[in-house]
Amino acid sequence: MFNFLKKKIGIIGFGNMGQAIAERINPNYAVRVFEKDKAKTKDLIGIGQAANILQLVKQSQVIILAIKPQDFEPALAQIKGNLRNKLVISIAAGITTEYIQKVLGKVRLVRVMPNLAVKVGRSTTSICKGAFAADADLKFTARLFEYLGKVFIFPEELMDAATAISGSGPAYIFYDMEINHRDPAKLSEANEEAYIRKLSEAALKVGFDPEIAEDLAISTTASSISLSAQGGKTPAQLRQMVTSPGGTTEAALKVITAGGSWSQAALAAKQRARELSKK
Repeated sequence: MFNFLKKKIGIIGFGNMGQAIAERINPNYAVRVFEKDKAKTKDLIGIGQAANILQLVKQSQVIILAIKPQDFEPALAQIKGNLRNKLVISIAAGITTEYIQKVLGKVRLVRVMPNLAVKVGRSTTSICKGAFAADADLKFTARLFEYLGKVFIFPEELMDAATAISGSGPAYIFYDMEINHRDPAKLSEANEEAYIRKLSEAALKVGFDPEIAEDLAISTTASSISLSAQGGKTPAQLRQMVTSPGGTTEAALKVITAGGSWSQAALAAKQRARELSKK
């Protein structure tokens, strides 16, 4: 039964990320979803469904945009003008708050970048707020995504750097497991420490201060190991899942496979994130 006594959250998109978010937050919030591909939601139990995007927006206090890049602009066009007193949360990779605000206007907007470990509740998630969001909106979003893992709050200018570490970083670890035939369930403490050290060095290189760099490296390593140990897929399969053609992770892996360091890989990922960013 849909509980209207809880804060009402509408999720547009029910792919891997949208589904993981919905399932994790549903016990604590009144969640509804809209997915245009009805095959993805035909067996959905315990989570409300909206007939269309506008119905979802009208029935929600918070709207999470969990849609593919090719569907993003049409969705923005549909919800524009219907967001008074509502919080919009975007998890679209590489799309800045400034870009979204150009389309939607002066909306309360928070940008969120989770990673694949949302599936096991161990995501390393980076968030930043748009120009018209209140501090309370940022705090609410952070609390919401803590159901899916660890949350880091950054200024937006660090989101490309965060992409290079928490977004693409798991692929560096999966690739190491893959080529060295490491069993994720039997990783040694030395292996884990090496991952943290190399990711921490990479985080420093892309612009984080030492304390944040280490925290981000520890969390990203934990995300990656948890996912590889619990996710039911091989490191090679996980690496492929986080590597989109032409994306930031592919740019980083080209550096690593050519013999480059993780720091060099992270710089390549950060640069690619900047190139792909919609501003």
